[in-house]
Amino acid sequence: MIGLIYRCTWVVLLLCCTGILSADSVDDLVQSEMQQHPIPGLALEIIQNGKATKLAGYGVANLEWHTPVTPETVFEIGSVTKQFTAAGILLLAQEGKLSVTNKLSQYLKDTPASWTNITLRHLLTHTSGLRNYTGLDGFEFTRHLTQAQFIRRMSEEPLDFQPGQRWSYCNTGFNLLGFVIENVSGERYWTYMQHRVFGPLGMSNTTNRDPRNIIPLRASGYETDRSGHYVNRDYDLTDIFSAGATVSTVGDLAKWNAALDEQKLLTADTEQEMWTPVRLNSGATHAYGFGWFLDPLQGHENIGHSGSTSGFSASIQRFPKDGLAVIVLTNSNETGVATRLAKKIALVYLSK
Repeated sequence: MIGLIYRCTWVVLLLCCTGILSADSVDDLVQSEMQQHPIPGLALEIIQNGKATKLAGYGVANLEWHTPVTPETVFEIGSVTKQFTAAGILLLAQEGKLSVTNKLSQYLKDTPASWTNITLRHLLTHTSGLRNYTGLDGFEFTRHLTQAQFIRRMSEEPLDFQPGQRWSYCNTGFNLLGFVIENVSGERYWTYMQHRVFGPLGMSNTTNRDPRNIIPLRASGYETDRSGHYVNRDYDLTDIFSAGATVSTVGDLAKWNAALDEQKLLTADTEQEMWTPVRLNSGATHAYGFGWFLDPLQGHENIGHSGSTSGFSASIQRFPKDGLAVIVLTNSNETGVATRLAKKIALVYLSK
């Protein structure tokens, strides 16, 4: 209880000091969530019909320096990365350099026999049957496994199910897709993403989260201990590569959102394929496309994804038929907190 009171007091004080408090209903909602949940800082952008209708920062990016969050604050976005990796694969497909229906073994060396029937589509849709490596030991950032080492280590793990049999969230598949991008393009993953996606879209603050890199305006990540007090996040992170190792800003993600609306990188047909629910071997479908969840929100078409890493929670939620997008980035360790808030904010707009 003391820890919760401590958090709430500092949230209110910091919001007051940075001049964020107002009578705006979204501000009220954000402030309420920050008081109820461990969220040191938060950046928000709301886009309606291609225009930013709200752009704001709340709380602090660094508790030790009391640095306020602004729209330019850089946050880890975790699994929001997956839609960029999927886009990288689809750009190569548009150029005829690969096909998502092809076997994974066509693009990676020394894959085990158990992976024979796994296709790129299985990886993109979390239906490969591969075990999720982020729940296993030996993948810490300080180890930084090479492509060959990663494949060899995962080859030791049996499949959880046969490819296409069911859906199960799997970071392993998106790591392997990053390796596919490297092998097919001839460029390192981060170089390719900068060359083909981030650079062309003017996403100048979107890059690799590598803690060794100097990234201006980077937020610090926080967890809470058993008493509810903030502590600095785990220093030896899981090396999540193309499954979730991206940092960005709300402004850069708004540029990405606009690129999707205007088909700047991917064709309309490719985007439609990316946002089609996966069909399992049984004929049943699951509400996931290529790096995107496809979950309607109270009758409104919703295409989005959350991202969680140690000390951070992020979300982008798109409502194409309503011309609405909500982007929330936080330095909170609470899983899913950014998506829950983004959907609550969306309902404020959708109910008008």
